[in-house]
Amino acid sequence: MELIMNEFNKDYEKFQKAKNRVKEMKDFYIHLIWFLFGMAFMIYINLRYSPEYLWFLWSLLGWGIGLFFHAARVFNILPFFNKEWEERKINELMEEDKKRKQKQQ
Repeated sequence: MELIMNEFNKDYEKFQKAKNRVKEMKDFYIHLIWFLFGMAFMIYINLRYSPEYLWFLWSLLGWGIGLFFHAARVFNILPFFNKEWEERKINELMEEDKKRKQKQQ
């Protein structure tokens, strides 16, 4: 019975991780779509009303940086933005805190 429960818990955990990953990817693609429409609108406004100064480039740069970091987190492009790094760092900090408390006693 215990073996069955362990397998069920492992499968459920895998399902939850996969579900969360799909949600993160979906959120990124929604962000990307807003970026494309938003930038198209800003480019149109800029070129229509003040073509002498291309201010939309500042928006493109700022929003593009945000989009890049969102993609880095979702698709594990940078090693310090993925979930495994977060979990390792959390465990490391918890261990340090535990050792500090033991020294105080």
